[in-house]
Amino acid sequence: MPLVPTAYITGAITGASLIAAIGAQNAFVLTQGVKRHYFWQIALTCAVIDTLLIFAGAAGMGALINRSELFLTWVTWGGAAFLILYGFKAALSALKSNTLKANQGNGFRSLSAALLATTALSLLNPHVYLDTVVLLGSIAGRYNSLDTYWFAAGASSFSLLWFLTISYGARALTPLFANPVAWRILDCLVAITMWTIAYLLLTDSLGN
Repeated sequence: MPLVPTAYITGAITGASLIAAIGAQNAFVLTQGVKRHYFWQIALTCAVIDTLLIFAGAAGMGALINRSELFLTWVTWGGAAFLILYGFKAALSALKSNTLKANQGNGFRSLSAALLATTALSLLNPHVYLDTVVLLGSIAGRYNSLDTYWFAAGASSFSLLWFLTISYGARALTPLFANPVAWRILDCLVAITMWTIAYLLLTDSLGN
């Protein structure tokens, strides 16, 4: 048996192709990383949620979710509503002048509020289930019992590495965001990202 199982490496590479894509979760983690406000707790929460969903998919839950139209419909509309509201929050932030420092302004009032928003942003998005539970779960299911979980472990490891990297790496951008224009551009990009994903969710749902 190789030092690092092939299934683990394959899981990490496959997870990288899905998790590293620009999306609401990544934009949220990056923004909080720049603000340095509960940033590592938020990144860790995203990684833990991904890990639970990936292993749930490896255990066979993906097939059940894929057949549940009611569940996917509920998550789609709930997720779209949350993304639209969060997009408006970011857009309003872009119009204000009190977001000049990375450690001030527009932060969460408590750790519980930050974790609640992170959990909602992560779970109220059907793409999360389709990517982690259904897609990664179906690939993991092609392996034998042990390699199935090595694959899931590989994908989960990349998720943890990715979220911590963009969260802590955002610190390098802190001097840039001493400029209020940079903050406004970031807020605008976050708003556009949230609204675009909400639009795609709704059009996919109505198209089906």
